[in-house]
Amino acid sequence: MKHVIRFFMLLPLISFGQQTKNLTNLISEQKKEVVISLRSHLSNKLLNQNDDLRKDKVLYDGLTTDQIKPGELILGSSLIAIMDYQKTSEPNKFGWLMRHPTATNQIGNIVTEAALHSWQFSLLYRINNWMTAYSEILYNPMQSFGSGVMTTLDRNQLQLRRGFVQISNPEKIPFYLSIGKKDTPFGLMNSVSPFTNSTMWHTFGGLGFMATLGLDYLGLNASYSLIQGGRSFRGLNTVVGEGTNVPSRLNNFTIDVNYNVKYRNSSWKLGYSYLKGSAYYHEFPVFHFDPGNIDNPAYTYYSELKIDEVIRLKGSFGKTQKEWPGTFNPNPPLNVFPANKVSSTDYGGSIKFFKNRTNQLILSGEFSEFRAGPKGSPWERQSQTVIGLSFLTKNHSKVFVEYFNAQGYVPLNFVSGSADFEPFPPGETHSQSDVILNGIVFGIIANL
Repeated sequence: MKHVIRFFMLLPLISFGQQTKNLTNLISEQKKEVVISLRSHLSNKLLNQNDDLRKDKVLYDGLTTDQIKPGELILGSSLIAIMDYQKTSEPNKFGWLMRHPTATNQIGNIVTEAALHSWQFSLLYRINNWMTAYSEILYNPMQSFGSGVMTTLDRNQLQLRRGFVQISNPEKIPFYLSIGKKDTPFGLMNSVSPFTNSTMWHTFGGLGFMATLGLDYLGLNASYSLIQGGRSFRGLNTVVGEGTNVPSRLNNFTIDVNYNVKYRNSSWKLGYSYLKGSAYYHEFPVFHFDPGNIDNPAYTYYSELKIDEVIRLKGSFGKTQKEWPGTFNPNPPLNVFPANKVSSTDYGGSIKFFKNRTNQLILSGEFSEFRAGPKGSPWERQSQTVIGLSFLTKNHSKVFVEYFNAQGYVPLNFVSGSADFEPFPPGETHSQSDVILNGIVFGIIANL
């Protein structure tokens, strides 16, 4: 009888122990479903800030080439540290676009610095065979639009640079749908340089909230993106109306079509893009995030040739369909220059040495240009030439050195001058087409 009583007294404990064991087994099984891994080759492509900026297409390709399994969580990280020297022909006018060029951050004729340029951290999770999520955190005080000097807290913030969910299954259908914050599928915004973005990207590279429907079939790549217009993060401005620039409507879009011909280890790409609303829609005086009165479409055509994974050649041209109203200053003596369409040209090439080895040497050269005004105007043009040499190790991290030359100083804000005495009197502009800048940058890009 005592044994029976003890059995019934211990029964709840036995039951609780069994339930705990079942719960432990369930948690253990669920843990087994999530595999945390590092895919440095893929993470490098996704985090690369100046090459292959169609990140949803990079992800779509990676599902197949990198064989990402459902339940796999991929961690990525990229840290860029640089030292640079810059000398300009005019005080406080530095045209190298890898910094946010303001007088509060670049003083005098010479700048020398050693700094952390940026840091990125990414999470890629393939939820199931059809759904994948990607998010990327960025810290970039040197290119932040925050106020103050480079050490001001407002410039030293973390931001979600990219974040989107993609519905796709390359093994089943040649379509993908991605929704979130990402780069615009528009033109060839990449660069052959190891670090410096092209002027084409600074002119027409967009970043915003959008939904993209893409097709990848037998070398044909096409996409249609519906974009939230108004004041976008980068270069996707459209008129909302009612005197506001609140990004409250899906009233912008872009179309991109390119065809890629492959032969063994070589390929040739030819493409065209159209954007309904670019950044160049402001009236005079131009302040970058003010509301505009017109939508100013842009188009671009581009080509890229890769030979045996050793030689790479690229070229592109982009232009707005309408004049940028704010490039006309009604105040004499600058009122002799009419409003002008905005255009950009970019071409370059690179050659890779020791392609079959773990460590590789890459030599590159690129010229790109931004044109905003008519011939002879102070805001006519700003060009950039970059010669780069990089040492790539393990196919994802590199040490590099670049020589850069910029001619012209044409910032977007108050590009043709201002209407009052802030920041300078009417009839004057801080743009100057004959400024010459020379510099050199040494850096390390360490990728996880």
